[in-house]
Amino acid sequence: MSARDEILARIRTATAGVSAPNSAIPAGSSPEDVVGLFAERVADYRATVVRCTPRTLRARLTAALPEGRVVVPDGLSVRLPDAVVDDGLSPAELDACAAVVTDATVGIAETGTIVLDHGPGQGRRAITLVPDVHVCIVRADQVVADVPDAMPRLDPAKPLTWISGPSATSDIELDRVEGVHGPRTLIVLLVG
Repeated sequence: MSARDEILARIRTATAGVSAPNSAIPAGSSPEDVVGLFAERVADYRATVVRCTPRTLRARLTAALPEGRVVVPDGLSVRLPDAVVDDGLSPAELDACAAVVTDATVGIAETGTIVLDHGPGQGRRAITLVPDVHVCIVRADQVVADVPDAMPRLDPAKPLTWISGPSATSDIELDRVEGVHGPRTLIVLLVG
């Protein structure tokens, strides 16, 4: 028996007779319910959620940005005239940026998770990890109920970054420290 088979056998034994947890999203929920749960769960992770319409997106985005240099990936869905388009900026150049703005691939309501596949509008992983503030644009039609609903929208051949709130870690005494492994602040612009 391989190690994989042994692990799977242990999981089957441990979960025998255990029913699956009820989804936080009742069957037949409307898309608005799913988007509302996504906003609630993202906020639970200490992220800021700003609801807006396509018409108010640019104004909300401008208001959400801190003072300083902003980096954006090539292909971002919103034009930011003063932003620096990442063309392979060095870690030091990225560290000098106050914020990054990206689009998302999918938002998962049940877990409050945003997934980036680093395609157009999302850029390379480094730009989402180095600046202190990450502003992520998620459109209502990108929000799905749960992880199984997200999987068909994702390409397993692409690098995927799953984001659930701002970067945080705790030390041995459980003191929470934010911004150690990525942005200290996550702002989600939820469009729709």
